[in-house]
Amino acid sequence: MKKSDFYFDLPHELIAQDPLEDRSSSRLLVLDKETGEVEHHVFREIIDYLQEGDCLVLNNTKVIPARLLGEREGTGGAVEVLLLKRREGDVWETLVKPGRKCKPGQRLSFGGGLLKAEVMDVVEEGNRLVHFEYEGIFEEVLDRLGEMPLPPYITHKLQDKNRYQTVYAKYEGSAAAPTAGLHFTQELLSRIEKKGVKIAYVTLHVGLGTFRPVKEEDILAHHMHSEYYVISEEAAEIINGTKENGGRVICVGTTSCRTVESAATAEGLVQAGCDNTEIFIYPGYQFKVLDALITNFHLPESTLVMLVSALAGREHVLAAYEEAIKEEYRFFSFGDAMFVC
Repeated sequence: MKKSDFYFDLPHELIAQDPLEDRSSSRLLVLDKETGEVEHHVFREIIDYLQEGDCLVLNNTKVIPARLLGEREGTGGAVEVLLLKRREGDVWETLVKPGRKCKPGQRLSFGGGLLKAEVMDVVEEGNRLVHFEYEGIFEEVLDRLGEMPLPPYITHKLQDKNRYQTVYAKYEGSAAAPTAGLHFTQELLSRIEKKGVKIAYVTLHVGLGTFRPVKEEDILAHHMHSEYYVISEEAAEIINGTKENGGRVICVGTTSCRTVESAATAEGLVQAGCDNTEIFIYPGYQFKVLDALITNFHLPESTLVMLVSALAGREHVLAAYEEAIKEEYRFFSFGDAMFVC
């Protein structure tokens, strides 16, 4: 299977640069995964497609303001540090620009010295291990100095940090938002629960690898990034109970999908616990847990388009994308949504 099999031409003006004022007013394309038929709706009408006994799986990870802008001590040259993963204590694996000027021993300063750091080592893929020094609580310093690490295709400055968080975000650790969840409001979630739909919260901390392009033409040669997930006993019971009772498990976002599929046994039982996953879902994959998916519109040739194609078939997905482009849907993180059912 080739990377180019998942290419489509997207007009640049359809890349959403700003979130809508009302989260639930984004558009919703409903795709029948069996027939390929599509319908056009407003996102809040998703409730009409949910049935009593179904289960929504939501990823309650929280994005940290992981982008730090500062300077290199000694030269005063500008530096950008993106926090990827906390290794231990105040040591983080980071992406540093310009990397060639930040060798081990280079000291960095942010916010006029409120936060200082030293590059300790160069690790896999040119990432840097950085040790931070500060007074007080790191998260509070980061909240003051850091910016949201928006994807590279978003060039507008985000006015409100909370608009790159879901309303149910709880556990800090992501470098990117689980964007399918951005469409939900608390009011819509309350209405969904009142309809008899159960909600299971899982946690997968989204890494920047989610934006990493597939470089190999043979997609089987692509190495998936690793991400950490947690599934509580309660969430596992809700999901497994839904399957037992004949309800549908509907994952909100590819991250929720990858979490439950990673934690499932061959028989389709979700196991509680925590682990790292490198699961790569592409056409031919047999889903063990997921029945339907709420997701955004993704980049051409991305692993995310491949995942959606595994559920609905490549031809159906690309035809739906063609229809969305014709109807001028908004694409990517702040864009519109799709329900594959």
